[in-house]
Amino acid sequence: MPDPSRRRFLTETAVALAAAPFISTSVTRARAQEARKLGVAVCGLGRLSEHQIAPALAKTKHCRLAGIVTGTPAKAEAWKAKYGLPATSVYDYDTMHRMADNPHIDIVYVVTPNALHAQHTIAAAKAGKHVFCEKPLEISVERCQQMIDACKQAGRLLGTAYRCQFDPHHLECIRLVREEVFGKPTILQAGFAINVGEPGQWRLQRALAGGGALMDVGIYALQATRYLTGEEPVMVSAQETKTDLRRFAEVDESMVWTTKFPSGVMAYCSTSYKAGGIQNLRVNAERGWFELDPAFFYDGNHGRRSDGKEIRFPEIDLFAAEMDDFARCVLEQRPSKVSGEEGMRDVRIMQAIYESARTGRAVTLG
Repeated sequence: MPDPSRRRFLTETAVALAAAPFISTSVTRARAQEARKLGVAVCGLGRLSEHQIAPALAKTKHCRLAGIVTGTPAKAEAWKAKYGLPATSVYDYDTMHRMADNPHIDIVYVVTPNALHAQHTIAAAKAGKHVFCEKPLEISVERCQQMIDACKQAGRLLGTAYRCQFDPHHLECIRLVREEVFGKPTILQAGFAINVGEPGQWRLQRALAGGGALMDVGIYALQATRYLTGEEPVMVSAQETKTDLRRFAEVDESMVWTTKFPSGVMAYCSTSYKAGGIQNLRVNAERGWFELDPAFFYDGNHGRRSDGKEIRFPEIDLFAAEMDDFARCVLEQRPSKVSGEEGMRDVRIMQAIYESARTGRAVTLG
């Protein structure tokens, strides 16, 4: 009779050889998925898309520009020529449903005015595409929920473009708080302001923007206080002022607000469409402080600490970083840290800030 050990060896060898093609195929598929770049269709071809998002896509490891959505034929022709896009990957806002037949598009990056985000996100989700959406997610909690529901029903991911959550400087500030390097935080200060420009642009139209400085740039300060504390505010109190009633007839010009967090941390925030030099983030803690100034730029952010050390890291393209992270979430089938739910939380708080400014009373958040 054959040696039992030899018989066992031959059996195990046969099993291994039989399984080899399947193991090899599995490994090959995994490597192919890892190497594959996901196709991104940019929806809305304004200045942000032209000067930041499209150039960033060329720097990503996991994405590539695969399509565009625009209502302006001249822009469509210019982008087709510049990026070598085929006519079959060019859509307008009424033909987004045809993306369902385009296997080269995996993600739609929505970069249209705030009040159109839901419309375009839902259209993309129904076409079977994942959606990455510029902030704010929408102009109301109800519309945010519609976007979240549409993506869930389609089995697709929804992400919010919070680029600062991928900035090494902000990540370092989060580490300093979590590890209590200067003790527990006590007071946070954050503010971001820009000169928005002349009337006529969509940012100054309530129907398209939903709000003014708070919705556009104040959201950066609000977001920062939330991811630094790791908590949700329990109370907000706000005041608004306008000095130019012509330009800001429909939206807020300048806003300041305070928020209280469950741990007792207080945050003081400000935003404006008519103030220069507000671009900072500061955390005062039990045994010291640290800050970023500037804190919210596309590049050039840096800061310092009360112990004399700098907060300064090599520059990265924040748009490329956030898109690569979302692409990895799609490939690995895992949730994004900047999910649609995360975007909706900020919209809920901003609505409370507007309510407080309107009524003159603090608003409690559940």
